[in-house]
Amino acid sequence: MVSPVSPGGRPRQPSLAQLRAFAAVAEHLHFREAAADIGMSQPALSGAVSALEEALGVQLLERTTRKVLLSPAGERVAARARTVLEAVGDLLEEAEAARAPFTGALRLGVIPTVAPYLLPTVLRLTHGSYPDLDLQVHEEQTASLLEGLAAGRLDLLLLAVPLGVPNITELPLFDEDFVLVAPKDHWLGGRADIPREALKELDLLLLDEGHCLRDQALDICREAGREEGAPVTTSAAGLSTLVQLVAGGLGVTLLPRTALRVETARNDLLTTGYFADPQPSRTVALAMRTGTARAAEFEEFAGALRGAMRLLPVRVVGG
Repeated sequence: MVSPVSPGGRPRQPSLAQLRAFAAVAEHLHFREAAADIGMSQPALSGAVSALEEALGVQLLERTTRKVLLSPAGERVAARARTVLEAVGDLLEEAEAARAPFTGALRLGVIPTVAPYLLPTVLRLTHGSYPDLDLQVHEEQTASLLEGLAAGRLDLLLLAVPLGVPNITELPLFDEDFVLVAPKDHWLGGRADIPREALKELDLLLLDEGHCLRDQALDICREAGREEGAPVTTSAAGLSTLVQLVAGGLGVTLLPRTALRVETARNDLLTTGYFADPQPSRTVALAMRTGTARAAEFEEFAGALRGAMRLLPVRVVGG
């Protein structure tokens, strides 16, 4: 038997075709039947088995004129060959699944000021249109989401933009206006033409540091002429708490339109008011790593989300 070492000194590697040929012979113990089973000519099958024996440096078969038997080494190698071929089959199935869009896991990161109000729409779309997609939702603040996307822990983000971060591609979904939420009987309640300048003197309640909605609200206030460092009560980690503080008479706040119904419904201690045009607003988008292999899939997903969100109180991008 020839030594299973190449002229360069490296062990010879058996090929998948050799393993497949030997596994078929080990199953049928007949060259003609094995060849027919895997669609190979009998001479090619015999040559593949011989090449495998040469590569491994062991005799796998005992050949006689009437039958084929496995040698002791052949029995052990046959079991290993089947395991290898099954593993390769699994690998090919995984690759096929990876090539097919909207299958497997999609790890979606969502900011807290979006998650409760948009996830019902996202989940309905996913369950109805992409039943083979394993959607995994992670609610985190923007900085943590961006770190997770860059590190590969997350695949796609749903958050407010612009981000101003390199190597991130934004897929805008919609624009939505901010609404003033105030205690009942507040002088701005019920108005549809509130000037932004009214924000200059109001007792404004905002979310804690780290929430992008806080930064957006402060930007709106600065544009309205509110002085830098003007008193802002900051004691809420979420919009629900923020709205309860408003209902308690501690001040006013700004809510995105998508959060308004959920957070203010059936609360008779609150009133709302709308700003004069152009109303302050934010843009919500999907964000992905630039150059991701799933770019086409994510762009299609963004298009489907835009269609699904047309029933929300927003201005869909492109619609």
